[in-house]
Amino acid sequence: MSHVLAAVAWPYANGPRHIGHVSGFGVPSDVFSRYMRMAGHDVLMVSGTDEHGTPILVEAEKEGVSPKELADRYNRVIVEDLTALGLSYDLFTRTTTRNHYSVAQELFKIVHRNGYMIEQTTHGAISPSTGRTLPDRYIEGTCPICGYASARGDQCDNCGHQLDPQDLINPKSRINGETPEFIETQHFFLDLPNLAEALGEWLRGREGWRPNVLKFSLNLLDDLKPRAMTRDIDWGIPVPLPGWEDNPNKRLYVWFDAVIGYFSASVEWARRFGQDWKPYWNDDARSYYFMGKDNITFHSQIWPAELIGHNANPGDFGKLALPTEVVSSEYLTVEGKKFSSSRRVVIYVRDFLDRYGPDALRYYIAVAGPESTDTNFTWAEFLRRNNDELVAGWGNLVNRTLALTSKNFGQIPAAGQLESADEALLNEVRGAFKTVGDLIEAHKQKAAITEVMRVIGEVNKYLSDQAPWKIKDDPERLGTILNTVLQAINDCNTLISPFLPHSSQKIHGLLGNEGVHAPMPRIDEVADLDGGPGYPIITGDYTTGSRWESRPIVVGAAIAPPVPVFRKLEPSIVEEELARFGS
Repeated sequence: MSHVLAAVAWPYANGPRHIGHVSGFGVPSDVFSRYMRMAGHDVLMVSGTDEHGTPILVEAEKEGVSPKELADRYNRVIVEDLTALGLSYDLFTRTTTRNHYSVAQELFKIVHRNGYMIEQTTHGAISPSTGRTLPDRYIEGTCPICGYASARGDQCDNCGHQLDPQDLINPKSRINGETPEFIETQHFFLDLPNLAEALGEWLRGREGWRPNVLKFSLNLLDDLKPRAMTRDIDWGIPVPLPGWEDNPNKRLYVWFDAVIGYFSASVEWARRFGQDWKPYWNDDARSYYFMGKDNITFHSQIWPAELIGHNANPGDFGKLALPTEVVSSEYLTVEGKKFSSSRRVVIYVRDFLDRYGPDALRYYIAVAGPESTDTNFTWAEFLRRNNDELVAGWGNLVNRTLALTSKNFGQIPAAGQLESADEALLNEVRGAFKTVGDLIEAHKQKAAITEVMRVIGEVNKYLSDQAPWKIKDDPERLGTILNTVLQAINDCNTLISPFLPHSSQKIHGLLGNEGVHAPMPRIDEVADLDGGPGYPIITGDYTTGSRWESRPIVVGAAIAPPVPVFRKLEPSIVEEELARFGS
């Protein structure tokens, strides 16, 4: 057994999340965490809503509410959606807790004390019409290095180079399209050049990373410059230094406090539930950070550099381990277009779950999501995957086997003498535990679910070849065939459980099993540990689920006539869904 930290990207609380978001951080992290728990590891899965920064201010102003009111509203929406999707967080919290404020400020002070947070005069971008500071990410222009037309003010997604907003050719505000003004201002910068040698040594020692992630991360080393870690803004965490902490217009950079959230959430979890966070943050533990590719730089460069700066002379928290792996997914588009709420090119998680349920979405993301390449979601492909694979493949196998068993025996029959075909099937299914488990642990989930569906196909072939419905006068052989298939289904249900926890729990019961097979998260309403306002968290007891192994079925367990586990969708949904966002 080992301690495993699953550090899941923090969804931004300026609106509901769409399926592109959860395809990057949500489903992959949950599949991994569920499997690792089933395999006997001690997993801590943490995240929360990211609630500071200019985008919150912009949306709050648009809606005529305070930033805190906006964050409260969307925090709850996101908590409810991620719980409904079945994401098994040990703690999903938020960045506006007093615990997070104190942890973020403490880490800032230590990095500053160690000499890696330096004060410099720089140029800040200001909106001429509002006088408000524009964050780097809200300025767009042409990259001066590669010529990419949609480079952001903090980095170019095309060539990967770190940028400053004033470096851009023809910079424009993404909020209203105006040209920003640049004024002199004082800020603290993370001294990346001074950390470059240690950061490079760490990155070059990484093994097993997705090649696109490691290559992108190594390329960042070529152009390291000090990175601003404070901002001219009044919504965020105060800068905890004399002369700064009482300044109402200086705050920690949202991306400084957001990545610290992985640690502060671990601290909150330990405080809230009487646990110890330290085993998940030492060098013996493994830590995996899940996100979309636009956040790679913050997790493979900024956060490790902050940890190196902290660990040079750590404070009361002690030395904190750097990431074992940054597990980044690529982008998901929809019908060939980028997701855009303003242009109605969006599929919100809640709307999807209301119409099609969580496991239909989880299956699509697992088998066809943007694991290592950009992927295009289409409603036609979703329909095909749901009907031809989930319903006709897995669901039909379960339903017709249970129907035959219920009709002929009413319970799980005993097996007689096994024939070679019976033994071959059972051996193949049992062998899949290592194959599929190794693939999930290596973050090759698409290959893992494909292997599970291949094995399910072999069970379907066995059932068709044996044709138990044709056996009229040999009840022992009929019972042996059905016992073999039921055992195979029971094992396949365990194999598919990390991907499809909701339906696997139902199938667990249909097979006559009792108890929890796939533990589910819950929402708790809690008080702030340090006296702030209360808020909802996602948590759960994940110690009661099935283990990652073949488990014998119970002969004699009652089998009732089944009800379909999955819903076959009508072809008309394609036109209906396309009409919803005007394609």
